[in-house]
Amino acid sequence: MAQKTAKLPRLTGTAIPVAALKTGDSCGAGEFLDLLPFADFCKSANLELIQLLPVNDTGTESSPYSALSAFALHPIYMRLQALPEAEPFLTEITELKQKHDNAKRFNYKQLRNDKLELLSAIFNANAQNIIKDDRLAKWIESHQWVKAYAVFMQKKRENFEANWQSWSNGKNASAEEIESAWNNKNKQKEHYFFAWMQMRLDEQFTKAAEYVKAAGIILKGDIPIMMNEDSADAWANPEFFNMNLRAGAPADGYNPTGQNWGFPIYNWKNLKACDYSWWKERLKAAEKYYKAYRIDHVLGFFRIWAVPQGERTAVLGYPQPLETISAKELEEIGFSAERLRWLSKPHIETRQIEEVNNFDYLGTHGELQKIMNRIGTEEMWLFKDSIKTDSDIYSADMPDSIKNRLAELWRNRCLIEVSKNKYTPTWAYRDSTAWQSLNEQEKTALQELIEAKQEKMEKTWEKQAKNILGDLTKSVDMIPCAEDLGANPESVPRVMGALNILSLRIVRWTREWNKDGQPYVMPEDYPSVSVAANSVHDSSTIRGWWLNENAGKDFIRDFGEAESVDEETYTPQTAEYVLKNIAKAQSAFCIHPLQDLLHLNARYYDDDCEAERVNVPGSVTEFNWTYRLPCTIDQLASDKELINSIKELCKLHKK
Repeated sequence: MAQKTAKLPRLTGTAIPVAALKTGDSCGAGEFLDLLPFADFCKSANLELIQLLPVNDTGTESSPYSALSAFALHPIYMRLQALPEAEPFLTEITELKQKHDNAKRFNYKQLRNDKLELLSAIFNANAQNIIKDDRLAKWIESHQWVKAYAVFMQKKRENFEANWQSWSNGKNASAEEIESAWNNKNKQKEHYFFAWMQMRLDEQFTKAAEYVKAAGIILKGDIPIMMNEDSADAWANPEFFNMNLRAGAPADGYNPTGQNWGFPIYNWKNLKACDYSWWKERLKAAEKYYKAYRIDHVLGFFRIWAVPQGERTAVLGYPQPLETISAKELEEIGFSAERLRWLSKPHIETRQIEEVNNFDYLGTHGELQKIMNRIGTEEMWLFKDSIKTDSDIYSADMPDSIKNRLAELWRNRCLIEVSKNKYTPTWAYRDSTAWQSLNEQEKTALQELIEAKQEKMEKTWEKQAKNILGDLTKSVDMIPCAEDLGANPESVPRVMGALNILSLRIVRWTREWNKDGQPYVMPEDYPSVSVAANSVHDSSTIRGWWLNENAGKDFIRDFGEAESVDEETYTPQTAEYVLKNIAKAQSAFCIHPLQDLLHLNARYYDDDCEAERVNVPGSVTEFNWTYRLPCTIDQLASDKELINSIKELCKLHKK
């Protein structure tokens, strides 16, 4: 049965990516075994929880939320010299450490490639004995997922890491075919390499997790809701995924065109038919290491924002499950087929394209004819039926200025035709040209129909989430926590409360948004069944927020003035002031990212506070996900001033 959370004691913890840890033993980035000395440091500071980012293998992608396996661990976290087979390679391991250890942030691609190359050399030197080892055979037998993973990884290697959907052979594989490929004697060595790596990673992570537990500290994992389309799971279990739709999020203040994550959405019908076995196995695998877990984007269990494959933005996405509006229903409230076309298809005026084409009338007509049909003799155009998504626009042979403008206008519609004669409103339908052209009576009639469908969907979403999350959370004995940020259906807190899932309260975003000045909700008023945090991996640190986002004025206004604290600077005194106010949270868990705790001592400050971030959302750069601590864990352990300051925070949260 699932862990009951209502009576949890108040615990203070810290959040850190494994890769950010730094010791004299790790190579270039943190490794699982670095959690041992880190647990000692946490224990000395009275921290009782360590929260990690996902640790699954992500292949060539540095983002831990872009896993190519729901089960396999990432080889970058392997302690090479701790391998039983590694002794003859100590010189090479030392050279690899020297190559990477001095980097302020690690080079993900280079470090991954170097580690895999050396791991391959270690395996090859011992392959005969490893393959015959009964311990590996037993491990494989009890971790059946590794067969599909190993076959998948070897095929990716043969295809130069290309997406499996582009493979010429083996992109459609049944369970029987995967088993047959695994048993192929000609590929046995290659397959066993990946299985051996996973066994050794499991051994090292298990050792670390048991050490953390013995220290009286909860290890909290992170379960990404989505899987990369280029994953062993999507390849081996296509029935669990809908590859025609991509998950994302609708537009918000930070993302005016929404977020298109590029991950396929789930086929919940097929998952339910299997009693959610894939999800339950995933949680069971995590339970081996963790006592608590973060459910990433819990909203996705209620409804996922689904974007048609090929769309570059998320503007034309819609929720799934979806309650559509039929053409007949629209006709009944006064919208003819012609009016319905006006609502659901973008109508482009010639002048709108002339403006970005040097006001060349004839030239603009020539360009538009490539992908559009003119409406009679009007200076008005509709996209041809062959244009299905904005990717088709960008593929057209025309100037970029025209393509960019057409892609923008492509999104300008009130309704989306999801399937023949089935419609749903766009997220920002009120901003569309079509909506604004309606009279008040038409707007009222359409709005009432949209709201009626929304009400039905709310009930469907609540029922779905209660069933899925109820089944999943009771299948393991871990404390469930959820990332429930953003605009959520009104049923989200109700379902989470019924299932004892801890909600998330990020102080900077937990405000009374509808009141003048948007004052902060005081942490003392947070619900007990929640996790309080000052920052997340996708945000700036508290220091960066204070200095670059002018947060100090509002914070001091609402939390009260303090000696040696002003809104323009961020000092250890400021850090103490901010963190102590957050530590007053009534939440069961109060989790401070380690960077924020390090601000209690100025020696750890980076000259550029943005350099202390883990990730900058919406960007794909070598900077993201490569943060490293500014010092070793041993150095932290010797900092009595820092340890005592953290102890005070822990004591305050207990009150």
